[in-house]
Amino acid sequence: MAHPDPNRPEPVDLAHHAHLTGVYAPQRTEVDVADLDIIGELPADLYGSYLRNGPNPRFDPIGSFLYPLDGDAMVHRITFDGGRASYSNRFVRTPMVRFEEQAGQAVWSGLTDGYTPPASAVGDELAGTVRHLPDINIVEHAGRLMAMAEADKPYRLDRTSLATLGQEDCDGAMRVGSTAHPKIDPRTGEMVLFNYTLEAPYLTWSSVGADGQQLRPPTAVDGLDAPMMIHDMALTDAYVVLFVNPLVFDLERAMMGGALLSWRPDDGTRIAFIPRDGGPVRWIHTDPFWVWHFANAFDNPDGTVMVDYIEWSYPSGFASATTPNVSYLTRAVCNPATGAVSRTRVSERTNLEFPRIDDRRVTTHHDVIAAVGKADTDSNDLDSLWFHDLTRGSESCYSPGVAIGEPIFMPGVGGNYWGAIGTDPQDMCSRFYLLAADDPAAGPVATITLPIRVPAGLHGTWLPQ
Repeated sequence: MAHPDPNRPEPVDLAHHAHLTGVYAPQRTEVDVADLDIIGELPADLYGSYLRNGPNPRFDPIGSFLYPLDGDAMVHRITFDGGRASYSNRFVRTPMVRFEEQAGQAVWSGLTDGYTPPASAVGDELAGTVRHLPDINIVEHAGRLMAMAEADKPYRLDRTSLATLGQEDCDGAMRVGSTAHPKIDPRTGEMVLFNYTLEAPYLTWSSVGADGQQLRPPTAVDGLDAPMMIHDMALTDAYVVLFVNPLVFDLERAMMGGALLSWRPDDGTRIAFIPRDGGPVRWIHTDPFWVWHFANAFDNPDGTVMVDYIEWSYPSGFASATTPNVSYLTRAVCNPATGAVSRTRVSERTNLEFPRIDDRRVTTHHDVIAAVGKADTDSNDLDSLWFHDLTRGSESCYSPGVAIGEPIFMPGVGGNYWGAIGTDPQDMCSRFYLLAADDPAAGPVATITLPIRVPAGLHGTWLPQ
């Protein structure tokens, strides 16, 4: 074991950190539990697994903790098997997590500290490295189950045991990394991804075929002259769609002790339409706003592109402003040929996030968008699931009265369902709520009590058996 570093940062004050206490408190226990308690009745024809990833520090963090980017990854799995349910969870064991498990404490600090452990503390191989953070999303493609990072290579997991197998580059398509939200075209089976970097060319995109082989190597996206943070993407039959909101990496300011990211609303938002056939990038300029997550996008017969997403005034935590930061489910109609764009609100309901659709509809017209929001209460947590029927122009809500996570669409043989994990802040019990897709506001057809508390986290996926 290497020697401790005297310059190791001080521990974070967990007791007073909003994202390290309550429903966000780290979970350190790994379990495998079968035959979970169920209220109601699970559909006998629903077979598959729901997996969800999220930040979960293996040991009490040191230096700083910036949610949602900091924190080791823990993957949770609920398996549905003909009316029965089981649960298991595992840490994603990066080299940093493995070393810290030997040391019995955190050795790497938060992203914003600028501290990296020296060779005297971690040895020559890990000296100067930053913590790997595959804690944002989980994706399966071509037999690869991957825990996704913000802008790095993912970690591949064993589908049966969830054991960590190592970093994955998807036949070279991810050799420069990937953001956490690649998109899989259900028609072709192709996975399309992008990645931003701190050095030119700043932005690349690539693709992987349904067989797992690289179709397009990392390819520069022309038109950027600075490193930008871009969290998610949208995909249509014709285009890779990237909203380049004005959140810029300011390395010079960071080296002087300032913030790493700078919000520059005067620059406005630029939207890149990257032809999937390899043609030149088409850019549209519009007003400044921020996007964390997209619901979906699709091409219209007239050449315009429809994009549905959650639009924020600015990125909280990365920008200071005197005006309230609110979000709306928004539809943008864009014309890549003329540069025209119009943005309208799908709903007047505010503070929505985590929009999801039936993933089988990616790149095509979708009827329903589900999202997390608040009921008409003073709750501090997102406590409700909202379902927006775009065909009927209606919305409905199911509110379990607990801190609820991102919804997931789960197609079954005899019916379709929405599901989500929620944690009651009163008793700290986590449950999985299964709702009938044709009437989610009616409440759960089944509620599964999970054996341990699942920390409020980020993104998940449904894997049919």
